[in-house]
Amino acid sequence: MREAFARVFGSAQGVRVFRGPGRVNLIGEHTDYNLGFVLPMALDLACFTAVAPNGGDKLRVYSEDMQQSREWTVKDLESLEPAHDWGDYVAGVAQQLVRAGYPVAPVNLLIRSTVPVGSGLSSSAALETSTALALLGDRRMEPLELVRLCRRAENEFVGMPCGIMDQYISVFGREGAAVKIDCRSLEHEVVQLPPDVAIIAVNTMVKHELGQSAYRDRVRECAEAVEVIRGIRPGVESLRDVDVATFEIAAEQIPPVPRKRARHVVTEDARVEAFMAASKRGDLETMGALFVASHRSLQNDYEVSCEELDFLVDTALGLPGVLGARMTGGGFGGCTVNLVRPQNAEEFSEKITAAYKERFGITPAVYRCKPSAGAGEIC
Repeated sequence: MREAFARVFGSAQGVRVFRGPGRVNLIGEHTDYNLGFVLPMALDLACFTAVAPNGGDKLRVYSEDMQQSREWTVKDLESLEPAHDWGDYVAGVAQQLVRAGYPVAPVNLLIRSTVPVGSGLSSSAALETSTALALLGDRRMEPLELVRLCRRAENEFVGMPCGIMDQYISVFGREGAAVKIDCRSLEHEVVQLPPDVAIIAVNTMVKHELGQSAYRDRVRECAEAVEVIRGIRPGVESLRDVDVATFEIAAEQIPPVPRKRARHVVTEDARVEAFMAASKRGDLETMGALFVASHRSLQNDYEVSCEELDFLVDTALGLPGVLGARMTGGGFGGCTVNLVRPQNAEEFSEKITAAYKERFGITPAVYRCKPSAGAGEIC
C-alpha cells in the first residue's frame, strides 16, 4: 500500500497500515439489536487503512475502491454533519474519537478493502475499525471501548441503527474460531469449529433498496412485540428475555406482523445455543439443519430474504456434500453462508455459480471463509 499511498499523497514517509476484518455470521441473525446471541467469525477479507501525518490542518482520505477523496478540517470534526456517502464512516469515527477525548491529528488516509460492499459481510465495520485504529496511532483504547465507539459512529452519524455484532467481531475475532457474543452483557465465548467442514459464502451481487427502511421497521416491530409480552411478564426488557414457552403463551395477544418477527428472534436465539452445542460435539448434520431452520425463519417470519437468496439456498441444498445453507447479514441481497464437506467444496463453487448465472444472468462471487484474527496493525 505504500506505493499507492505515495502516488495519491506524494509521499509514503511514516506510513503505517491497519487492518479491520469483515465477518460472516454463522447463525443468530437480527438478534443483536434485540440483545440476544450471535455467532460470527472474522474473515480474512478485510479493510486496510494506511495513515501518515500530512503537516496541515485537514483529515484527508482516499478510497481506492470508490476512487474518490474526502477531506475535513480537523478543528471542525466535532460539529460535522453527515454527507450521506461512504465518507460518513470515516467522518463519524473521527468525530466519535474527538468526543471521547482522542484528538484527531491532520493525517492522510488511504483505504483499500477486499470486503465487498453490500454483501452482508460487514464492509462498514471493517472500515470503521481499521480507520479508528489508524487515527488512534500509538494511543491505546480498550477493545470494548473501541467496539462501542465504532458502533456509535454508525448509529449516530451514519444513521444506521445496527446492533453491536459487526464492530465486536471485527475487533475480537479469533483465528480458526467463531465467537459467540452476548449482545446484552457484551461478554463472549470462543467456539472452535469442526475441522472437517468448509464454510463458503456466496454473494448474490444484488442489494435491494428496501433493505435500510425494512431494517428500521423490524426494530420497531420487535419493540411492539416486547410491549405486549411485558404486559404478561413484567420483567421482559427485550426479546432476549423471552424463551419459546413464554412466546407461545403471549403469541395470540401480539399483532400478526410483530408476532412473526418475535417468533424469529426467540427461536433464533435458541438456534445459536443449539448450534454451539452441535459444533462442540462435531455434529455436522445438526449444524446444517439449524442453518436451514434459520433461513426458513428469516424467509417466512422475519421476511428479510429475497428471490436471489432463496434460490441460492434451495439450490445449495440439492448439491453433493452440502450440510446446510442460509442467508447471512441484513438480507434483501448480500450473501448466503454454506456448510460444505471439504471434498465437495470445489464442485459446490462450480455448480452454484453455474446455476445462479443461468437463472439470473449474474455471476456470483464465491468466498471460502477462513476464521481470522481481529483488527490490528499489520505494518
